Amino acid sequence: MVSSERRLHDVSSMAKNTYAMVLAGGRGTRLHQLTDWRAKPAVPFGGKFRIIDFVLSNCVNSGIRRIGVATQYKSHSLIQHIQRGWSFLNGQFGEFIDVLPAQQRIEEMWYRGTADAVFQNLDIVRESAPDYVLILAGDHVYKMDYVKLLASHVEKQADMTVACIEVPIADAGGFGVMSVDQESRVVEFNEKPAHPTAIPGDPDRVLASMGIYIFNTRFLYEQLVRDTDNPHSSHDFGKDIIPHLVSSHYRVFAQNFKDSCVKLDGGVPYWRDVGTVDAYWEANMELAKVTPDLNMYDQEWPIWTYQEQLPPAKFVFDDDDRRGMAVDSLVSGGCIISGSYVRRSLLFSNVTVHSYSNVEDSVLLPNVKVARNVTLKRVVVDKNCVIPEGLTVGVNREEDAKHFFVSDNGITLITPDMLGQEVHRMR
Repeated sequence: MVSSERRLHDVSSMAKNTYAMVLAGGRGTRLHQLTDWRAKPAVPFGGKFRIIDFVLSNCVNSGIRRIGVATQYKSHSLIQHIQRGWSFLNGQFGEFIDVLPAQQRIEEMWYRGTADAVFQNLDIVRESAPDYVLILAGDHVYKMDYVKLLASHVEKQADMTVACIEVPIADAGGFGVMSVDQESRVVEFNEKPAHPTAIPGDPDRVLASMGIYIFNTRFLYEQLVRDTDNPHSSHDFGKDIIPHLVSSHYRVFAQNFKDSCVKLDGGVPYWRDVGTVDAYWEANMELAKVTPDLNMYDQEWPIWTYQEQLPPAKFVFDDDDRRGMAVDSLVSGGCIISGSYVRRSLLFSNVTVHSYSNVEDSVLLPNVKVARNVTLKRVVVDKNCVIPEGLTVGVNREEDAKHFFVSDNGITLITPDMLGQEVHRMR
């Protein structure tokens, strides 16, 4: 029997010999104007974080501290955030986060797909000489112990392991869908299928890829070179690499997210793709609940980020018609609620709400200024917006749609451009 000390040593050794490649170059077009000036992984989330903080925190908390972040679309604010907030890793101990913008290192072309983004940085991965390469999407919100995924990969002697999650069959068109045998070996994989295969015994759900993969390093090199030489490939893991490996009978295994997630006691696995305005609003709103599914107060698995040095939130005036208060809300540092009501909302840092205003069921990103006599209901207000005095949004959908973006579920997105305001583009 292997002792607990030996097992702990083996797990730690595997983590140290793993290189994590975070793919963070996507725009996120379904977020509409929210990603006009920033990549999706750089979008603020949860009051003080950015979306990419969750995958990077998972790496650090899992003991995987050799990380590359591949960027491409409007990456300035993302790079700036990583430089400011993630410089605490110690290079003297082989810990680092390298930012890897598309540099046309191999040919004069940008990243053509997820697999190509890794291929174009193979020389950088080789410098670290890892035993395993962990490939991650940088635009999802979740907490996961990657070492558990890695341990399963090693135990099954897999060539590749795919993390998967159970989703409703109605949502399968947005995922890579797989079927597995009794040993969790992948026997079928289809990217965004029109007619997905349901989980046996559960006709309403499918096993969907989370965009999280572990490869044995040498095997990854071989497959990326093979794929690059294929003129008919779109150079994507979901569309090309995984279907080829499965059909060629390589040892591709799946691990269910419930076996490696970090969750509340008795809770359910938390994973969110906040890729639409509705999903983004809803995921932020969930955090204001009494007991949200995402535990941001977990000191054993903290979410790291860049944090400005700001004063505490401030609530002023206590008159009957002018009371500064917030209920069922998250209010970040530097905020001032001056004689206004905030209900079931999430305010990022440095938000000011002036007197006689009413903010309900809304998400206000950093540095938003709300003037007097404003009503905001079910809105997302982008960074640096100045909401003019007397504006009412969220009451008359048809009127709102003339000036702002209104989602299918009636969430209104307001940006500085929509308000005709000039702001710095460093988001």
